[in-house]
Amino acid sequence: MSNAASKRATDLKSLTLKQSVKAGLEGDLADHTDVKAATSKKLMGTVKYIHSLHIECDWLLQYFDARKEARATEVDQLKQAKAILSGAEFSLL
Repeated sequence: MSNAASKRATDLKSLTLKQSVKAGLEGDLADHTDVKAATSKKLMGTVKYIHSLHIECDWLLQYFDARKEARATEVDQLKQAKAILSGAEFSLL
């Protein structure tokens, strides 16, 4: 009988210890779940930003040739305007 009582006391002490460990681990799990949710939200924001950068880069690549031609034309026109203002005549052209 005393052997069973001591075993019961040991088991009760072990059960109490395991319950406290379980409670601590559940608290850690809740903390990590919150951190994961916040990190996931931040990751989604980063993914959206990267997606917007890709869209912008795709647009720049798509219209690069047209913009390059427009810049070259504008530079030529500015050179002609500068020449006219300097006194050159283009009426013969």
